[in-house]
Amino acid sequence: MASSSSHRRRPGRQRTWVVSALVAAAFALIASLIVAFGPDDDGGEPAASSASVEVSEAATTPGRAPATASPSASATKASPSATAKTAPSASPSTPKAKPSTASPRRTAAGAGSLAGRIRPGTTYQGIATFYDTGNGDGACSYGPTDDVMTAAMNHTDYETSQACGAYVRVRSADGATVTVRITNECPLPCKPGQLDLSPQAFAKLAAPSRGQIPVTWTLLSPATSEKISIRYKTGSTRYWCAIQAIGHRNPLARLEVRTGSGWTRLARTEYNYFLSEQGTGCGGAIRITDIYGEQLTIDGIALRAEAVQPTSVQFAAH
Repeated sequence: MASSSSHRRRPGRQRTWVVSALVAAAFALIASLIVAFGPDDDGGEPAASSASVEVSEAATTPGRAPATASPSASATKASPSATAKTAPSASPSTPKAKPSTASPRRTAAGAGSLAGRIRPGTTYQGIATFYDTGNGDGACSYGPTDDVMTAAMNHTDYETSQACGAYVRVRSADGATVTVRITNECPLPCKPGQLDLSPQAFAKLAAPSRGQIPVTWTLLSPATSEKISIRYKTGSTRYWCAIQAIGHRNPLARLEVRTGSGWTRLARTEYNYFLSEQGTGCGGAIRITDIYGEQLTIDGIALRAEAVQPTSVQFAAH
């Protein structure tokens, strides 16, 4: 009987379970409908999600730049320093056959205020000797020349090539004179004041058999119809260059090149070139200053190694 009554209670429990399941399903359906058709309490979230996707596409799609890229690029193009950096490299690629030059600008510097050991208006004493000048080339790196009235300056007064190109009048004890141009250096043991002349120049003062004679000499600023020329050394590029001025009436005090920040003075070498080791100003405008303070600005010189390029300017006579 216990077993029989147990069987009788089973159908009742099954119906209760079915009813409970139906009620739960009904409540779930009603809840889902309320959520689906109810108002959106946080309307900003979908918009924010859309913006996030847009930025992601802009950053990852090839050929499409983020919105912040354009102002940055414009600022770079307009930067004066960037323009300034690229300007010198453009000049060598467009050489000009006839360099244009600016008018000379004279300064208020006193006479000879930029001179080194060799100063205008000063008489120097020493001895004159002579040497075999060969083809005329020397430490000043001017190259071979037909001019035989030249001399080598003693090491001390050569002063790291500052004497190069200077014209001096040499006078012997008996009054004979000769004018020579400094193209070489007479190394030690040549003494201060000593000049090592070409054989032809020495012969104007004394018989070569004398070997050496006492002399005095002074700096000149001679009359000349020659114009100054500019030459870039072999191997010069926009990354490294050495610049030389040739045919200047008065000794050079300095050579400068134009850069984005103004004029930059180049160091002078013993072989009479002005060196730009990092390529600063190579191929750009050049400014040269003589010992009297006169400045000449030269434009249009192509960066062409070993080419002697003429200008239309010359320092004033003094």
